[in-house]
Amino acid sequence: MEDIKQNNKFPEVTYDAFAPEFVNMRKEAAQLTLKFNTTGDISYLEELFERKFEDVQINPPFHCNYGGNKIQFGKKVFINFNCAFQPFGEIIIGDHAFIGPNVQMYTAIHPTDPVKRVEGESSCSKIEIGDNVWIGGGSVILPGVSIGEGCTIGAGSVVTRSIPPRSVAVGNPCRVIKTV
Repeated sequence: MEDIKQNNKFPEVTYDAFAPEFVNMRKEAAQLTLKFNTTGDISYLEELFERKFEDVQINPPFHCNYGGNKIQFGKKVFINFNCAFQPFGEIIIGDHAFIGPNVQMYTAIHPTDPVKRVEGESSCSKIEIGDNVWIGGGSVILPGVSIGEGCTIGAGSVVTRSIPPRSVAVGNPCRVIKTV
């Protein structure tokens, strides 16, 4: 775990996962994403994220446990079906990003100590996806990761560390195999 933290760009922020305001935020996100997933009406996501989606396409089902500005979408973003984003620590998605089906992005870092975990102690670290990035289906992006501009992440990759711009990276753990 220490190796992962040293290779990621963003600091951890601690929070109480059971604080009433965060519980309420998760309930609201669950209600709005359920409405979107059953109707396909993007206005529910616009309400959740407090922005218009003229240039963002998200295919249902879409799973997300926080709204507001916890996810920032660039221009002409495409998110395919069955993606799951856990954005408490913030997810920033650049312009012209294409995210394949079943992609998961997690910003939460839960303690390995079960006592601390049960007490709700948590931390998080944001994820940043650069402009012109393509993330292949089934990939998992972990907390604190930055994926540089122009990258391609191969399907099924588990991205545990930041990836430099214009890289093609694949695997578990995800590794750069070439620069474009």
